[in-house]
Amino acid sequence: MLNGGCFCGAIRYETAGTPFDQTNCHCSICRRTTGAPFVAWFSVPRSEFRLTRGTPMRFRSTPKGMRSFCPRRGTQLTFEHDDALDEIDVTTCSLDDPERLPPEDHTRTSSKLGWVKLSDGFPEYREARYEG
Repeated sequence: MLNGGCFCGAIRYETAGTPFDQTNCHCSICRRTTGAPFVAWFSVPRSEFRLTRGTPMRFRSTPKGMRSFCPRRGTQLTFEHDDALDEIDVTTCSLDDPERLPPEDHTRTSSKLGWVKLSDGFPEYREARYEG
C-alpha cells in the first residue's frame, strides 16, 4: 500500500496497485503547473487509486489531460489522460515516503531546460517512452 497527500493534509490518497512508469517528466506543462524544472511521476491502475480525505480541484491542462491539486495550498497530485482511462499518474513527491519509488527514466527531454544536466544514467526519451 502506498499513501500520500498534499502539503497541508486536506487531501489524502492510497493505492494498492502496483506502480509502473516511474519517470521524471521534463515537459513544459509539468514545469509550468508546478514551478519545478521537472516532475517525478508514477502510474497505477485507476481502479486501485482511492482518495481517503478531501476533494482535490481539477483542471484541463491540455485537451486530453486532467490534473488535480489541493485547493488550499496547491500541491499537484494527479494527472489523467483521456487515452489511458485505466491508469492515473501520481506525483511521486506527494507520497508519504517518496524514497520508495525512485524514477527509472526521463521523459519529454525534448523540452528539458538547457541548464538541467542529467547524469544519473537513466534512459532518456525525447517524448513519451512508448512513442517512436
